[in-house]
Amino acid sequence: MKSAPFDYHRPSDIDEACAILAADGDARIIAGGQSLVPMMAMRLVRPTQLVDIGRIPSLSYVRAHAGMIAIGATTRQCAVERDALARAHVPLLCKALPWIGHAATRARGTIGGSLAHADPAAELVLVAITLDAKLVYRAGGATTEISASDFFTGLMTTALPSHGCLAAIHFPASDGGNVGVGFHEINARRSDFAFASAAAQIVLDDDETCRSLALGIGAVTEVPFRLDAVAARLQGRRIEESTLRPAIRDALGDVAPMSDLHASADYRRRAATTLAVRAVMDAAASARGGNPHAH
Repeated sequence: MKSAPFDYHRPSDIDEACAILAADGDARIIAGGQSLVPMMAMRLVRPTQLVDIGRIPSLSYVRAHAGMIAIGATTRQCAVERDALARAHVPLLCKALPWIGHAATRARGTIGGSLAHADPAAELVLVAITLDAKLVYRAGGATTEISASDFFTGLMTTALPSHGCLAAIHFPASDGGNVGVGFHEINARRSDFAFASAAAQIVLDDDETCRSLALGIGAVTEVPFRLDAVAARLQGRRIEESTLRPAIRDALGDVAPMSDLHASADYRRRAATTLAVRAVMDAAASARGGNPHAH
């Protein structure tokens, strides 16, 4: 199947892109095209105009900014995966990136494109929520910054205005101390969408007790979410599976997982529990200087 006819535009800057979107409610942004193009080919979406922001130079970068690592929206996923600054200060992001599709997918796919698409199984959405990243967008000539927890509003829906364009993502910068990260997901094949996923970043004190923990669950509900109750329960304690598993199980008790042809709600709950335990244990091991097995 082929896409429906459309007009193509390559704006010189983000405000020009926003102006085209504002003038036509059926226009769509394209950057890497790894999500949009297949949907167009199946005619699930039929944009009248494609606004290509992939070659706007000001939207592709990785740099330090006010205690954050700022990443331009059109920065290729493969570029972030290899970037020394990102690897040093946003290790959870770089831990999760290899799980996205294939190498060819990451060579074209952009950081902002995945986030704007807002698939609940997307690794980048989970990482953004887990780390409480800030998303920056332009609309109507104004710049707005919004927390990831507020940006993602439902199944593949966001707070991004229809005439807005995502410009950058700001991830909190790790200081590189006793920081460890872990990421796990389960799917039919390595490159497929996850049935359940878990991301963890931990900071240990010198006595190896938990100073802080960020733990997120993805692909289980319409929007990934954090298990802050687990972090509060483990603060000041050593990370041990005997206390970790019941804490995660209790925190997931009130969650209503999705159920579909791929996985039942009960399976997703059990998988999320196991994956979260593995992610936290891996994070703790790496924070202690260990080398946990990569699943």
